[in-house]
Amino acid sequence: MRQSSVRGDRTRRRRPDAQDPAGDGPYESGLPPDAPGWTPPPGSSSVPPDDEGGGGHRKGGRPRRRKGRKVLRWTAISLALLLVAGAGAGYLYYEHLNSKLRKDRRDLSAGGLKKPDPNAFGQSPLNILLLGSDGRDNKENIKLGGARQDADRKPLADVQMLLHVSADRSNMSVISIPRDTRVPIPKCTDPHGGKVYPQTTAAINQSLQHGGPGCTLATWQELTGIYIDHFMMVDFSGVVEMADAIGGVPVCVDKNIYSHDSKGHGSGLRLTAGTHSVKGVQALQWLRTRYGFEDNTDIGRAKAQHMYMNSMVRQLKAGTKLTNPGQLRDLAEAATAALTVDDGLGSVKKLYDLGGDLQRVPTKRITMVTMPWQYGPGESYVMPKPGEAEQTFALLRNDTALDGKDAKKKPSPAPKASTPKSELKVVVQNGTNSSVSGPVSGRASVIQQQLAGLGYTAADTDSALSTQADTTISYPNKAARGDALALAKALGLPEGAAKESRSVSELRLVVGNDWRSGTQYPKQQGDDKPANKAPESADALNGEDKKACMKVNPQYTF
Repeated sequence: MRQSSVRGDRTRRRRPDAQDPAGDGPYESGLPPDAPGWTPPPGSSSVPPDDEGGGGHRKGGRPRRRKGRKVLRWTAISLALLLVAGAGAGYLYYEHLNSKLRKDRRDLSAGGLKKPDPNAFGQSPLNILLLGSDGRDNKENIKLGGARQDADRKPLADVQMLLHVSADRSNMSVISIPRDTRVPIPKCTDPHGGKVYPQTTAAINQSLQHGGPGCTLATWQELTGIYIDHFMMVDFSGVVEMADAIGGVPVCVDKNIYSHDSKGHGSGLRLTAGTHSVKGVQALQWLRTRYGFEDNTDIGRAKAQHMYMNSMVRQLKAGTKLTNPGQLRDLAEAATAALTVDDGLGSVKKLYDLGGDLQRVPTKRITMVTMPWQYGPGESYVMPKPGEAEQTFALLRNDTALDGKDAKKKPSPAPKASTPKSELKVVVQNGTNSSVSGPVSGRASVIQQQLAGLGYTAADTDSALSTQADTTISYPNKAARGDALALAKALGLPEGAAKESRSVSELRLVVGNDWRSGTQYPKQQGDDKPANKAPESADALNGEDKKACMKVNPQYTF
């Protein structure tokens, strides 16, 4: 589990010198799309062609299909916040909005992760996968995204962010994964036709084509080991309307930028150096821009999306926008029409409750990062960076804030064991099931025998198979913590493996996918000194950072 493979020949990385055989050429007028007198070419979209929509050659790759997409899909979270702001809506209107929401299965794989037990206070973190589909399934999406030749192609999930809200709702972390990250995609079954898609290794954005968003969620769970409660997916529709309703979001560039070149690459974004309030089509351009930010890749675009999202959330939480009921209504109409959610989140009321949870998080405790990554062979795609990507995922699995501020919490003193080894009841369970690797048979019995050899002769096994990333020891109350810590030490587990849980009545040892073989627990990176914040390579951005400014690539300045 959580292994990264680099097999396959499909490439996803675009480089600044990419060509465009798909015909996404220069604007016929020769004017930037925001210049006076600019008009779209006959028969074309009123939104300029996207830099990401061109075909071209990736470095070390072969020609790409034109896509024209990559809008940050912040609609769902904004809608949740907005529903809190407009809580006076009547029952009939809620039902009307409910009818517009599209619903789909949460997890399309077999043997998915088990939802972690609540903490000692009965609280659970909340993990939501935000997806952006590039589908051209209606006239509006074709108009916004262009590439009419892709109308019959299954959509790709080209924006993917995991939003993690801590169990105590004190902080929120958002992690983006670049769309061309090569990962194992588990076997998925399409809930609408029963087609079975075999396990494969490919770019993570292709997972959406394997039965829908439930397969993308399964892929994320396999990669990260994080249980994901819900997904939200939106298409192009409603994005421009929402940007208009918000009334402008401040963004900053360190130099003049014109995202356009002679070959037609670019979103058309044109701004002078400094801070600007963008809305409507210009906001769409900002969110789609790749050519012009940093190294002209998805990494820079993800950072620009984080900046926009932070700025927008600050305004919404401050209550300075969307005070007009008509604007709220129009926004809710557009957002619900464009939104697909999992069947467990399939009502406006649940989105409203989600918005309440999000509002409790202080802006200064919002942290946005990009998964630590490195190039694969030939720089044609990216892959999770060994060690540091897993370190980031582990922080979220353990509900540790990526901003490092949880490190200030004083750890409780480690108590002594209170029960003799020979009398301590321990239930051992096999948690090595994996939708990609499959389970390791007999792991519970192997570790139970190891415990007996260490003096824990009262240990027994549970034959039920589960799926868990990390080996854990759950204990029922504070009085049992000393026994749990002593057990962890005996097995060579880190202290953090012992977790208090109200769902157990005795010590329960679940052998996870981090211990699939042997009787000696494999030492994990950081066990001696566990990480307490995101690594530098994650390029963290704090929600309160009002001075953040995108670096403009010198090739796209004027």
